[in-house]
Amino acid sequence: MSAHTAETELRLIGKLILEGELRCETGLHIGAGKGSLEIGGADNPVVKDAFGRPYIPGSSMRGKLRALLEQSSGLAVPSELVYLSKRKGQEVRIHQSDRPGDEICLLFGRNPGRMERVTGESFDTTVSSPARLTVYDAPLETDSITPQMRENLDDELTEVKSENAIDRITSQANPRTLERVPAGARFKVRFVLDVLCEEDKALVARFVEALRLLEDDALGGGGSRGSGRVRFANLNLKWRGCGFYASGAAEQQLLLGADLDGLQALACGAELGGKLTE
Repeated sequence: MSAHTAETELRLIGKLILEGELRCETGLHIGAGKGSLEIGGADNPVVKDAFGRPYIPGSSMRGKLRALLEQSSGLAVPSELVYLSKRKGQEVRIHQSDRPGDEICLLFGRNPGRMERVTGESFDTTVSSPARLTVYDAPLETDSITPQMRENLDDELTEVKSENAIDRITSQANPRTLERVPAGARFKVRFVLDVLCEEDKALVARFVEALRLLEDDALGGGGSRGSGRVRFANLNLKWRGCGFYASGAAEQQLLLGADLDGLQALACGAELGGKLTE
């Protein structure tokens, strides 16, 4: 837990802006939903923008980062989970607490109100925390799909992976297809972390921890079957203090062309806090 208290005063000190590439080590499937099924298309199409180009929704990556941090912090247990929604057959459980120093709630935000715990008594809280982390939609770098790659694709920018589910009693195969962005594709990622008090500087290391967890997990669907392995590269980190917005003060370039090892070394170093000034 961080040193935040209920009396911590919030005022913008500045913004950390991380930009770079997300590279697909294996095919990537972020589903578009059943409403996007096309005649002759894959059973499970990927989400695409208005121009038909695959992209990674910021909400998908943000949700995955949050889930990974909840698990690594021991918070993905019934006593720490509340119902985000509770409709028949569509229960969504998520971590939320009223502890002022809860780093998950500080990074991703929380609203006051009545919370129904998965186990235990419901509780009412007046604690509200603005989300420090913003995750933007990540567009595909279309030139990362090379002419050589396109020769083996089922569509201009995607491939179709065929799978079979085997009935354990009859041994009957149930074929299905999964549309994926191919291995080797790159997406442009952008994250912004608001620093609203001195204590927020400790959240930088937790954010980088989530990125590292994602590299050894999977993004999107089909992860346990080989899809969704990703890696971050060419990371650029800059700091814009509140003076940048108020008076046009210069920004600080903290990292250029780094990988996650370099980013984590900076985030965990004692000198970072001294650089994040107004």
